[in-house]
Amino acid sequence: MTTVKACLFDLDGVIVDTAVYHFQAWRRLANELGFDFTEHQNEQLKGISRMESLELILQWGGVSLSEAEKLDWATKKNQWYLDLVLQMTPNEVLPGVPAFLDALRANGIKIALGSASKNSKLILEKIQMLDYFDAIIDGNNITKGKPDPQVFLMGAEATHSLPSECVVFEDAVAGIQAAKAGGMKAIGVGSAEVLTEADFVISTFEEMTIERLNF
Repeated sequence: MTTVKACLFDLDGVIVDTAVYHFQAWRRLANELGFDFTEHQNEQLKGISRMESLELILQWGGVSLSEAEKLDWATKKNQWYLDLVLQMTPNEVLPGVPAFLDALRANGIKIALGSASKNSKLILEKIQMLDYFDAIIDGNNITKGKPDPQVFLMGAEATHSLPSECVVFEDAVAGIQAAKAGGMKAIGVGSAEVLTEADFVISTFEEMTIERLNF
C-alpha cells in the first residue's frame, strides 16, 4: 500500500458547485443566438474547456460562427459567468470539504487543485479557501483538457509526489479517466452509477476520512 502524499481536487462540483452559474451563462448565450439550452445538455459540458463547450452548444443549436465570433461569444459568456461568481460566498463550499482539507493538512498531506477553469483562484478567494492549496493547476497552466492526464501530472509534480502517491477527487467522467490515465487513484464525488471508473464514490465529503485514502 502506497502512502498518500497528495490529494488533487477538481473545483466545480467537488469543492464548490459553480455548474449553476455556468448553466445560466451558457443558456444566456444560447438564447441570444436564438435557441435554448437544457440542464441535461449542461451535464455533458462537465470537465471540458470553454471553447470545447461552445463548440458543442453551437452544434446543438445548429449555429455556425467564424473563429473570431466564437472567441467573442466565449468572452461574453465568461464575463456573464464572472458577474455571477463575484457574488459567491463561503456558504457555497460543498458539505464536509473544509473539515476534510483540515484533516489533510493536519496529517501533512499536500493539497492541489486540478481544474480546467481559468477562474479558479478568483473562486477560491471568494469562498475563502485559497490558502488551503499548496499548488493550483488550472486552465491558465494546461494545454490539454481532461481526459488527458496533464493537469493531474502537473499537480503531482508541483507537490513533489509520484502519481502513485496521489489521490484525485473528481465529479466528472473525463476527470476520473484523466486520473487513471496518469496512474493515480480516483475517488468520485457524486453518482456511483455515472462515475463507474472511480475506485470508489462518495456523495459528499462528509463521508470522507483520512483512513479511507489508503485503499
